[in-house]
Amino acid sequence: MASITRLPQPLQESYEWQFLGACRDENPETFFSPEAERGPRRRAREAAAKALCDRCPVVEQCLRHALDVREPYGVWGGLNATERGHLLRDAG
Repeated sequence: MASITRLPQPLQESYEWQFLGACRDENPETFFSPEAERGPRRRAREAAAKALCDRCPVVEQCLRHALDVREPYGVWGGLNATERGHLLRDAG
């Protein structure tokens, strides 16, 4: 069973920022890669996702959420999982 201790409490206030996200009406596949996706195709998809994040009014809340819960997949807050991992490692 997955540990959910890092997740925010299931209160509307904890997740309300998501209603303001630039991604709310986008295809989730823009932010999450298919299993076998690699190379140029993956980089292009991530670039498209990050372009949406660049104009998002809640990008900081999104990134904070992804870091807090150690989100292992997708583009969140303008960073992919590898980039978020580097941030977490650098922060100690």
